Amino acid sequence: MAKWTTFPFAGDYNFDAGSVRNQWARLHAGDLEPLPDDPGLLQAWAYFHNGDFDKAMHLGLDMGLAGLNVANKAACVYATYLERQEATRLALFVEAAERAEAQIKQQPDNVNAYYWRAYALGRYSQGISVAKALAQGLGTRVKTDLEHVIQQQPTHPDAHIALGSFHAEVIDKVGELIGAMAYGAHKSTGLTLFQQALKFNMASTIGMVEYARAMLMLDGDAMMQEATRLYQQAARTQPIDAMERLDVEMAKAELED
Repeated sequence: MAKWTTFPFAGDYNFDAGSVRNQWARLHAGDLEPLPDDPGLLQAWAYFHNGDFDKAMHLGLDMGLAGLNVANKAACVYATYLERQEATRLALFVEAAERAEAQIKQQPDNVNAYYWRAYALGRYSQGISVAKALAQGLGTRVKTDLEHVIQQQPTHPDAHIALGSFHAEVIDKVGELIGAMAYGAHKSTGLTLFQQALKFNMASTIGMVEYARAMLMLDGDAMMQEATRLYQQAARTQPIDAMERLDVEMAKAELED
């Protein structure tokens, strides 16, 4: 695979295994990933939080089953925010989904394996067009995985965000009637999921950004003022790590558009 694009704010974050351990609860308030004991795995997460996504993915993969969540998160975050080539982005999502699928067979109780399979398939679906993905049955797979995550961990903020985005994207593409009848997508459910996510993790920058996007998809100009407020709130956030920094920069970009 071609060399990965460098995190544009390299050097701004300097986590090591110890500082990741100490700040774990804040760093993983979104995905509720369990704190690992293995120093090598903590180092993989340190690479991730510093924005060294390539190193995080490869060290995670080197650690086998235990490292798949960090490997998949690194690949998905990198592909979402930094990869410029669409074919490479889509390939990264497919690979992450396939790894997560194999992981689920061996670790059926690993909640975030389901989350990363859903996230990867969701982003892949956006890349090939949501309408095409729905026709291929990918939407149902994403929804099922995210509902499973929430059933197992009812306060999983990122799963609420992703499932809220699913409802909004489907309704935006096929309308409320077909969305409800064919895919179980409902406007009120989607908005409630975002509200719950921000209740569980009030500092979630990506929660604010995706909630604002969903408002605009579902209600258009009527929600412009509230969506702008959320983008502004996200843009003012002091990011704790590389991923949050990318979310803050995304919020700023939305305000400029």
